[in-house]
Amino acid sequence: MEQGLKEKIWSVAQKFQVQGEVTEVEEYGNGHINDTYLVTCALAEGGVKRYIMQRMNDSIFKNPKELMENVVNVTSFLRKKISAAGGDVERETLNVILTKEDKHYLEEMGEFFRMYLFIEDAISLEQVKRPEDFYNSAVSFGNFQKLLEDYPADTLHETIVNFHNTVSRFEDFKKAVAEDRCGRAKEVEEEIAFVLNREADTHIICDALAEERIPLRVTHNDTKLNNIMIDNKTGKGICVIDLDTVMPGSALYDYGDSIRFGANTGAEDEKNLDLISLNLGLFDIYTKGYMEGCQGSLTKEEIRLLPMGAKLMTFECGIRFLGDYLNGDVYFKIHRPEHNLDRCRTQFCLVADMEKKWKQMESIVEKYGEQ
Repeated sequence: MEQGLKEKIWSVAQKFQVQGEVTEVEEYGNGHINDTYLVTCALAEGGVKRYIMQRMNDSIFKNPKELMENVVNVTSFLRKKISAAGGDVERETLNVILTKEDKHYLEEMGEFFRMYLFIEDAISLEQVKRPEDFYNSAVSFGNFQKLLEDYPADTLHETIVNFHNTVSRFEDFKKAVAEDRCGRAKEVEEEIAFVLNREADTHIICDALAEERIPLRVTHNDTKLNNIMIDNKTGKGICVIDLDTVMPGSALYDYGDSIRFGANTGAEDEKNLDLISLNLGLFDIYTKGYMEGCQGSLTKEEIRLLPMGAKLMTFECGIRFLGDYLNGDVYFKIHRPEHNLDRCRTQFCLVADMEKKWKQMESIVEKYGEQ
């Protein structure tokens, strides 16, 4: 960290209600949205207390106030549930540290900062190394859903409007095709046709929510493995982190995005599509863990639609990548020409493989739904 930035972060950290004296600040993690720092404080009685401080990305999250209201309200609700169950509230949910003016975030020269208590003796994993890792993440996200089943989801702010609204995403895609800003549509006619042929699918979850056939729930909306803190001793997930996209939605979003991310046999931007498929073993183990974590809180209709959640979250991601490619790569960061095109092709390949394995996916879900 260059000296000027370090001095700035040091100064900001001291405006929060930390215990002890700030002795060190350093860049931490490898997140792509917010800038994250580890703040170490020396305690008068000896030892240290550590905190995570973040500069919030207000170009993506336009309203930091509403975002932090969501985080504070949800974590306060979780703390009560965890405490009532005899859990450790300092490790099993995020703990927001107030500023010295008793606010949930700090505005400093047009930038927005927040601070959390650091969760000790735990790590987050960037990728599935063992099937147990994927299983443990599933239990954690399922438990997150269970703990929040009676939270009034409709009181939450939408931090990103229409984030998983597949109908809206489809309309955005059609607009990108029609405008064809970069003259790229001719070279991706096959991919465009793949999307247009599945328009009816985009309505399935949206219609189920609108018709109240499935309940509106608190959803995390970024259920990657690295958003679970895993205990160093037990290897089990203990805390769901990164609550920036906690919003009203469907449990199918969270389940589906986990499958998209974790049960793919290849990388999200793999060029060799022969390496892309749905790993049914990982699909099985995640479904098992998620259902166990939910502890019977999902409805029969939600359970029936779980495979569709996996397919639609993958499909949605693919059309976002392709739409961004048509628009000139203005949203997702790219590291090579046609990066977004490669990404969309992996997602569509995974969707196609899911369609081939649909009966097996339904059988796996049905197996755990009956337990």
